[in-house]
Amino acid sequence: MKIGHKVKELRVRLGLPQEELADRAELSKGFISQVERDLTSPSIATLKEILECLGTSLKDFFADTPEVKTVYKKQDMFTKTDAEQKTEIVWLLPGAQGCSMEPILLTIQPGGSTWPDDPHEGDEFGYVLSGTVTLYLGEKRMRVRRGESFFYSPKHTHYLANTGKSPAKVLWISSPPSF
Repeated sequence: MKIGHKVKELRVRLGLPQEELADRAELSKGFISQVERDLTSPSIATLKEILECLGTSLKDFFADTPEVKTVYKKQDMFTKTDAEQKTEIVWLLPGAQGCSMEPILLTIQPGGSTWPDDPHEGDEFGYVLSGTVTLYLGEKRMRVRRGESFFYSPKHTHYLANTGKSPAKVLWISSPPSF
């Protein structure tokens, strides 16, 4: 079996660019490229990390017919912390690039924000679980408090910021996947 070829097939099927997979797995794009071309072999630990980012396991990757997952446990989820932006993203549905939506749990520390995202197709929905965030949508600025939600079609540059004094948690869903 050519492991690299199978990793690439899975990544492409999920619509995940090499850069995004490398970022999620905390590896370089060049290393992912070499793995996919079978120029290098990842360690078992690194392969396991790559596969988790692709929403599968070693067992399912090497099985002939992967099991369809319905329930995702905490250990299935992938977390990325951005100290510069003071954010933490938890991908609640690993491998969501192959789905019609992508839910994340976003925590923004006071003074933090998400990176501005350029306009794109689809819809975005968010529900503020705790704290307060400011939604920047083009020239508009809207405060969204705990228990409130937002929905928009991202036709303008957009991002969230926490200008409050306590951490904010947001359940954010993008359709199609864009995180």
